[in-house]
Amino acid sequence: MKYLFDWKEKINENELNRVIEILKNDGIALLPTETVYGIAANALSDEACEKIFIAKGRAQDNPLIVHVSDKEMLKKLVKDISPIEQKLIDSFMPGPFTLILEKNDIISKTASAGNSTIGIRMPSNSIIHEVIKKSQIPLAAPSANISGRPSGTCVEDIFEELKDKVDCIIDGGECKIGIESTVVKVIDNIPTILRPGFITEDDIKEAVGISALSNQLFKKVSKDAQVESPGMKYRHYAPRTKCILVEKSPEQINKINKLIKGEKSVCVVGFSEDKEKINTNKFINLGSKNDLNQIAKNVFSALRKIDKENVDLAIIEGVEKKDLGLSIMNRLVRACENNVIE
Repeated sequence: MKYLFDWKEKINENELNRVIEILKNDGIALLPTETVYGIAANALSDEACEKIFIAKGRAQDNPLIVHVSDKEMLKKLVKDISPIEQKLIDSFMPGPFTLILEKNDIISKTASAGNSTIGIRMPSNSIIHEVIKKSQIPLAAPSANISGRPSGTCVEDIFEELKDKVDCIIDGGECKIGIESTVVKVIDNIPTILRPGFITEDDIKEAVGISALSNQLFKKVSKDAQVESPGMKYRHYAPRTKCILVEKSPEQINKINKLIKGEKSVCVVGFSEDKEKINTNKFINLGSKNDLNQIAKNVFSALRKIDKENVDLAIIEGVEKKDLGLSIMNRLVRACENNVIE
């Protein structure tokens, strides 16, 4: 790492120019977005995008998402945009929303993992927006983490694992949302969610009148399958410690306490209201069960705390698979490698 810049209060113009110079020379930068931090590189350069895969230890068939500053830049990167796709763009961009579109050849084949499509997003975070706008470089930027590990929502969580793998780090403080963007592809004129995020199925239905969920959201995808969205195929978001997810039910606390009895060394990731009901002194607080926004913001930092507890097992409280809860559970199911108690 050549540079660590602190932009929590404001963007430094001289430092901004250095970041842009790095990106123009096929370097990679760790940048904040409103969802999670990303490892960013020039999306038009195979050489630059290859560095992202190396830094993350990411499988080459796992596509990246390309970030743009405005609709004009977006249109240069993709082929025809249908009326319903345009409506989705107008409704949710800028914001935590990614749309899968047919790509133009100028986008790196490395970024798209050889697909004819690419995920395009227009972040609302002012830092990454300013970098893209001033450089006029669309940025491929997957989550800032070693592949398979929990995504980073603050620099402190990811500094040690990435400091020697990127050219510069921009500290923009804690990410506002905390889980990655909603990924949508329009299939037979139906906006279909391939990866749930902050923008929910109901939000999309309200905007365009129809929406659907992919049937792969909670399934293990074949190693040979070609995917168009990150987060569908490989082990994701996972601590090194074995984790079990207990789905929301009237018996949830009893099931957790029963599991604790059978283990010598255990921690629980749960909700503040349940701390006194759970029989463990190793408790990682996700926040209030009545505040899904808070849980979403805390989920990755909570998953990162598990390994620091040095336990044999982590038990995680689940939420209802509804609205933002669907997105939270998608992350937790994958973090637990589908070890779920209903």
